Amino acid sequence: MRMVEVPKAFYNIQSVLDIPPPKGNLDILPKIFPKGLLRQEMTKEKYIPIPKEVRELYSLWRPTPLIRARRLEQFLGLKNVKIFYKREDTSPTGSHKPNTAIMQAYLAKKEGYITVTTETGAGQWGSALAFACNLLSLNCRVYMVRCSYEQKPYRKTLMRIFGAEVVPSPSNRTSVGRKFLKANPRHPGSLGIAISEAIEDASNDEKTCYALGSVLNSVLMHQTIIGLETKEQLNEISEIDASDELVLVGCIGGGSSFGGFILPFVEDKLKGARIRFVAAEPKACPSVTKGEYRYDYGDSAKLTPMLKMYTLGCDFVPPPIHAGGLRYHGMAPIISLLAHRSVIEVRAYHQTEIFKAGITFAKCEGIVPAPETCHEVKAAIELALEYEKAGKRACIVMNFTGHGLLDLKGYEDYLDGKLRDVEYKPRY
Repeated sequence: MRMVEVPKAFYNIQSVLDIPPPKGNLDILPKIFPKGLLRQEMTKEKYIPIPKEVRELYSLWRPTPLIRARRLEQFLGLKNVKIFYKREDTSPTGSHKPNTAIMQAYLAKKEGYITVTTETGAGQWGSALAFACNLLSLNCRVYMVRCSYEQKPYRKTLMRIFGAEVVPSPSNRTSVGRKFLKANPRHPGSLGIAISEAIEDASNDEKTCYALGSVLNSVLMHQTIIGLETKEQLNEISEIDASDELVLVGCIGGGSSFGGFILPFVEDKLKGARIRFVAAEPKACPSVTKGEYRYDYGDSAKLTPMLKMYTLGCDFVPPPIHAGGLRYHGMAPIISLLAHRSVIEVRAYHQTEIFKAGITFAKCEGIVPAPETCHEVKAAIELALEYEKAGKRACIVMNFTGHGLLDLKGYEDYLDGKLRDVEYKPRY
């Protein structure tokens, strides 16, 4: 397989899909986001050129490899099914997140901002933005969900290495944080609360802007660099037979990695191509499989506009499972629309079963997946065995979103029998 080039443009699904627009407090958007990002958020252009400076920074690790999981196939006894994985863990911070972090930091720098604030769950997004801000000489302040701040101390260390200030959320730094701490001094935090704190911080200083790691149309667009590379790489693989059904598998928390992976293929499916999209989410925070499709706020303090999405409610505080990046109450409007129209399928799993799948993958392929990534590994294994049992041919491709080398505490808890499964119970 020849080496593909880093794409020169992002793909914009809004050129073929009408995404429900946000409602409510739209006035806050130009106060916290760079103008260039807001233009990308709303544009209908099919391809958005990637600036030369950004492509040069991407070349530190892109294009990422597409690898066949032969030992996993052998372990599962597969004869009709092939499994590949797109290695987004090869980025400098170990996940897909720098794809949008660098683009957002570039836009902030271009417009004269000095500081960028954000939230982070597991720390993958926070470390990616810290890395990007360091490259572009920007200050970075990260509000990290408190339970992850305590579970994953070395994610915090990685952010600090790149020069970021890391604040456990909820914090005493903002009025939003003080409100939640007053109600519960031991509050575990949530992405919704951390988003509110970062937005409040950015809105109080004209030289500070806010960066969001998922959910937004523009963020999913930045991540299409994954799917564009994958599409070209698949065209170069001789082992794939024309009779194989293509199955793209990923995890969803806010939806950016899965969206970036599948969106370049969605138009093909809508035109009749034989492609299946399967997303995996935690049973403890099943925003799509158990949520409602309606307008809701993106943050707990209701500072953001309302988005049309699958949601468990903006006041929902997920239990402190180890897949911190999937502990978000809502889902990207693009992914929500595709799920609502049954273009994609969504499955939910307990954390004990995903860690078991992650260990199976590590033993076979030698790479330890992040807890979030374990969800798609579990789904891929489950799908492979289903196809094999039915005697059907398939090519399953996973978006391997990140490694778990800074998440070993979760694996240790699993191996020691300390992990407990928590299932979301609707409040009605």
